[in-house]
This record gives sequence, structure tokens and C-alpha cells, in this order.
Amino acid sequence: MRKDTWLGSICLSLAASIWGGMFVASKHVLEFIPPFTLMYIRYLIGCTLLFSIIKLFNKPSVTKTKKDWALFLWIGFIGYLITISFQFIGVDLANAHTGSLLTATTPVFLVGFARLLLKETITFRKVTALIMATVGVVIVIEWDTEMSSYLTGSIILVVAAISWALLSVYVKIASKKFSSLEITAYGIFFGMLMTTPLMIWELQHNSITIEHISIITGILYLGIVSTAGGFFFWNKGMELMEAGVGSLFYFFQPLTGAVFGWLLLGESLSANFFIGFILIMGGIAVITLQPQKHKSVKLSEAK
Repeated sequence: MRKDTWLGSICLSLAASIWGGMFVASKHVLEFIPPFTLMYIRYLIGCTLLFSIIKLFNKPSVTKTKKDWALFLWIGFIGYLITISFQFIGVDLANAHTGSLLTATTPVFLVGFARLLLKETITFRKVTALIMATVGVVIVIEWDTEMSSYLTGSIILVVAAISWALLSVYVKIASKKFSSLEITAYGIFFGMLMTTPLMIWELQHNSITIEHISIITGILYLGIVSTAGGFFFWNKGMELMEAGVGSLFYFFQPLTGAVFGWLLLGESLSANFFIGFILIMGGIAVITLQPQKHKSVKLSEAK
């Protein structure tokens, strides 16, 4: 495995693992702070930290054109406004179980967008790995046939999965000119600006209650670790790897979410978790451990 592949794998695994733990922190903090307000606070902490790091290292920045600013704005809109807010709304209309399953379909859309926008080849190994990991996620989350009754929420959650897939592709495009640190900082900044009206509207009907140190700790985790850290590691990993390959690491999220739920919330891990875990890890191994110099087998050739 090449050095870039190793580093990209580590970054993407860290990001997905961080987001798996994020659901545990969010579950607690959302009892005291409404969702869009929490989004704004997360983004404020995250972009402040990232811009401080950029300023500290004082690396000369590439001159930004109107097209570059439009790209940052687009990344903030689809990734940090649409995706996150639609996840909130979709889970509210459906349920968390449905949300976990449908947002985990992101890699399927990402492979498609990578083919259309980045001209990445759809190989037999990619499809095999994607099928293995997808089946693994369905087994881990345990498909419930009653989920189909939550139609509106399910559609919104699928839109969230599509928008996150688009974000990952446009991050890859932006990384040709800008560092992952800049892309993440500006994307979060524009996401925060666009979240502001939603926060103001929300605070007219809700109040914020911060009574325990655990709430502050949860906010700091969400802002520093899951926002600044998680988004940066994901964007860095996407910079280093093919988008279609890197997308498979998104499947770590439901795995780590289940583990954190077991460790911190006393939730049980069934045999399905371990079967799904083996399939997901097997899918990732299929796509990452093969020698990169081997000629790819296109789907059309495999028929």
C-alpha cells in the first residue's frame, strides 16, 4: 500500500470514528440546546480553531478568485448546511435507526459522483468492496421493515446522504489548489453564516440551558473534535485517496457509534454487529490492500 493510501486510510478512519462518537455527545447536549443553535456553536468553535491554526503557521495562501470563493460557498452550503440540517430534520420525522441506515448509503452516491465529476473508473474491486460493506452496515443496523412508513423523513435523509457525497467530491476538486485545512475552515465558516438565520429563528421559540459541566464538555467535543477535527481528517483523506475508494471508510461511523453506545450508554452488541464488522472490514481490505499498480478491471470488461 502506498504512503498516501496509508495516510488517507488513517485520516478517513479517524473522521468516521470521531463521528460515531459524536452521536453519543449530541444525544446528551441536544436535551439542553436546540439543534440549529448547537450547529452554529459547533461551527463557531470549529472555524475559530482552524483559522487560528492557519494564522499560527502563517503559510502563504493562494490568491482566491471569485470562482474559488463560489466553490467554498458551495461546499459550506451542501456539506455543512444541507447535510447536517437535513439529518436533524430526517431523524426527527423518521427515527435515529432509519437515519443511521440511510445516511450510510453515502458511499454508493459518492462512487457515482466520482465517476461523473472526477472521471474515476468504476472497477470490479470497488463494486465488490462496496457491496460487502453495504451489506455489513445493513446487518449491523438491523433493517426494520417498518422503516418504510416514515416516507418523508426517509427521503430527506437520502438527500442528506447525496449532499454529503457531493461535498466529498467537491472537496477533492478544491484540494487541487487549496490545503485541506483551508477548505475545511472556509467551508465551516460559510456553513456557520448560512446557519445563523435558522439559529435566530429557533431561539425565538426555544431556550438554552447549561447547568452541568458535562454540557460544556459535550459542546467542546462537538466543536473541536467532531467539527474541526472530524471534517479536517475527512477532507484530508479525500485529498489523498480516490473519492470512490475513500468513501468506503464512511462505513466506520455506524460501527464506532455502536461501540460507543455499548461503552457509554450500556447498549448491547449482538452477533449481527460482529458479522457486519467482518463484512465492512473485508470490503475495505479488498479495495485498499490490493497493489495499486495492477490494472483495474472495468465493469464492462467483467461482463
